[in-house]
Amino acid sequence: MTEGRNPSFAYSTHQVRVVFGAGSLTQLAAELDREGLRHVLLLTTPGRARELDAVVAQLNPHLAGTYAGARPHVPAEAIQAARDVLERVEPDACLTLGGGSAIGLGKALAQKTGLPLVAIPTTYSGSEMTSIWGVTDGEVKRTGRDPAVAPRLVLYDPELTLSLPAESTAASGMNAIAHAVEAAYAPDADPVSSLLAWDAIRRLADSLTILVNSPYDRAARAEALTGAHLAGRALDMTSMGLQHKLAHVLAGSFGLPHAQAHAALLPCVVAFNATAAPEAMDRIAAALGTDDAVSGIAELAKVLKIKSLRELGFNAAMIPRAAALATQAAYANPRLVTEPVVRTLLESALAA
Repeated sequence: MTEGRNPSFAYSTHQVRVVFGAGSLTQLAAELDREGLRHVLLLTTPGRARELDAVVAQLNPHLAGTYAGARPHVPAEAIQAARDVLERVEPDACLTLGGGSAIGLGKALAQKTGLPLVAIPTTYSGSEMTSIWGVTDGEVKRTGRDPAVAPRLVLYDPELTLSLPAESTAASGMNAIAHAVEAAYAPDADPVSSLLAWDAIRRLADSLTILVNSPYDRAARAEALTGAHLAGRALDMTSMGLQHKLAHVLAGSFGLPHAQAHAALLPCVVAFNATAAPEAMDRIAAALGTDDAVSGIAELAKVLKIKSLRELGFNAAMIPRAAALATQAAYANPRLVTEPVVRTLLESALAA
């Protein structure tokens, strides 16, 4: 989209109720009643005892059962295990507590069963605001869009993010910025999605630089979660390009953590696309409070101590297969993506 020169646009959004605010977890039972949901299956990841106890305390008598086996990249076997529990307790909805792993599992179940989905995010993944799903079968991750998987109710309580470790905060936050950056230069970007994207980048960049040193800053936590919400909404309204394709390949086929892969890739992908999306890059730079988007993103990654692809376990021997997988199908991106281009990009990311 060329800003200001094409007043014609169209977009679709899914119906969702969003409840945001510190302490909003106490409204959970009332919100479920409002949606007519009486008997929910709680989906989460292992090791969330503190948050799980808080949510369970608010769920009674709505709690039908709990499945705490959600895993990164939504492997097919985890879906089947959760479905076994679902068929035993017969809920009228699924409720996810956590980040992209839990929400992704909930989406997979929603797609297979038609049950409505409720999400309580505790990271900055933004998945709760999208109709985008992803499932890993073996070493291949498939993704797509389906309105049926979009949560009906999303409850954001920044208090639940206070225990998010510094490294996870930084990676998850950069993941959210990657959503907004790609939405900002997507070919189907419009005035609404663009405003959401730019504001998301500004809020996230400002808050993450605070949280890296002050993780219990409640105002910064609320600001980061707001930015993640906006980034997720912008991503849902636009097409995904090279950034997301590469992140899905590295996560699904090479086992890299999803948010960390996004965070490590973002500086190189922005540098690659910069010359083909000058207006978007100017807006991204302004949102970062700098004169140049490429150096601004790179500097933010340094401040947040984002791990490199090499530190995440990716190596040069993996590049040919990764490049081949990332170019199997065409997708929208400001610059043409070819296998040699992706190889070069990944080589530069390893050298960073």
